Amino acid sequence: MEQKTKIDAENGRQEIVITREFDLPLELLFKAYVEPEIVEQWMGTKVLKLENKKHGAWEFQTSDPKGNLAFTASGVIHEFVPNQKITRTFEMDSTPFDAQLEFLEFEKLTEGTSKLRMHIVYRSAAVRDQVLQLPFAKGINMAHNRLQEIVNKLK
Repeated sequence: MEQKTKIDAENGRQEIVITREFDLPLELLFKAYVEPEIVEQWMGTKVLKLENKKHGAWEFQTSDPKGNLAFTASGVIHEFVPNQKITRTFEMDSTPFDAQLEFLEFEKLTEGTSKLRMHIVYRSAAVRDQVLQLPFAKGINMAHNRLQEIVNKLK
């Protein structure tokens, strides 16, 4: 099965660029990242906090299938421009990984299609390489596929 979410990870760099085109209008794609009820559905996580504003905080909690807490992820939103971009930090509790910086850019392609570009910067190339050894590409593809499916129902 083709992976629609593309991950560009240049050797020796401490960053990755993730791109995905969605069959969704720009406003709905952006809404999928800022509406707690929608985020919970496609990410399979509980939104504890999501303050969509400059200096706003966010916190998500993910549990395993038995209901046990798997991890908590949190960060600060540094820039928030509706339907254009979100700049935020991302940190996951109970992992050896440092906080990362994420630049999310939303682009209208046509009336019914849009594109997400995520530029993620890690502390070092070594940390980035560790993250890429996880089932990262498969996971983000699955999440983006769910996003497309769930938000399609909102059209």
